[in-house]
Amino acid sequence: MDKVNIADKFSRIPKPWKPHIAGELNGQYVKLGKFEGEFVWHHHENEDELFLVTKGQIRIDFRDRSVTLNEGEFIIVPRGVEHRPVADKEACVLLFEPKSTLNTGNVENDLTLHELNRV
Repeated sequence: MDKVNIADKFSRIPKPWKPHIAGELNGQYVKLGKFEGEFVWHHHENEDELFLVTKGQIRIDFRDRSVTLNEGEFIIVPRGVEHRPVADKEACVLLFEPKSTLNTGNVENDLTLHELNRV
């Protein structure tokens, strides 16, 4: 039961698109990730995802629209919905999702992380 300083934890994450575990509760991970550039189009068959921007700005592209998130804003992407996170400049994002959630969802590529580091 220790407090977590989010800014300090983000300072320990060296690369974009490599989320780290900052905490866990009730079968869920609290992940911190730096976003920069375009991620891969994907969906999660069984899990919803929450994206909360703590620094910067990101865009979540959907096949029919895009949603821009600024600092302090979040979106929940329901399971099965294809999406692609994008950040024109480095952004810091907190993700809240089940432990079983693979970062690239239904896509397997060089960005896929089967095991995450902790910060």
